[in-house]
Amino acid sequence: MKETIIAPSVLAADFANLQRDVEMINNSAADWFHIDIMDGVFVPNISFGMPVLAAINKHAKKTIDVHLMIVDPDRYIDTFKALGADVLTVHYEACTHLHRSLQAIKAAGMKAGVAINPHTNVALLEDVINNIDLVCVMSVNPGFGGQSFIENTYKKVKQLKEIIVKNNASTLIEIDGGVTDKNAADLVKAGADVLVAGSFVFNAHNPIETIQNLKKITTF
Repeated sequence: MKETIIAPSVLAADFANLQRDVEMINNSAADWFHIDIMDGVFVPNISFGMPVLAAINKHAKKTIDVHLMIVDPDRYIDTFKALGADVLTVHYEACTHLHRSLQAIKAAGMKAGVAINPHTNVALLEDVINNIDLVCVMSVNPGFGGQSFIENTYKKVKQLKEIIVKNNASTLIEIDGGVTDKNAADLVKAGADVLVAGSFVFNAHNPIETIQNLKKITTF
């Protein structure tokens, strides 16, 4: 039986009631906290920075999955380790020396992730797939929550899964953007291991029930 990792995206939480929403995730069937850090340069939006992550870490009781949508992420690897990140994901498009970045993340004691934008071919990761703990496949354009899911994602996930299997890698596949109960099961069938859900969870009438349902429909 395969149990999918559910990672609610804190970007969609109520920032005026952040501790409440962090406790909700703690008390739910969710597995990870997904934290989007945006700099307004790599993506056309600014989310939150170090003080907010420190505040989340103070209350979070589950894995903290940090997704850096920033330029020059290498400068902040040790900082995010100190702030409580368990998984640190950098963008392929933002790293001139990706292999070096992955080594630095692992040396700091975190799992190393690589995110790819919708236009980026998964084949570009083959040479470093054995160094990657998680590939975050962006199923929307990065920068804003609440966008519609890009259907080509299914094809990319299948191609990525083939690369992982061919290279005998243990890399997890994460999907970020537009995940709902309408596409979650099909994404897992295509090869996804981790589902990030933001607006779908936090805009729900009952977020805990919504997370539980995502868990249920993606367990085979």
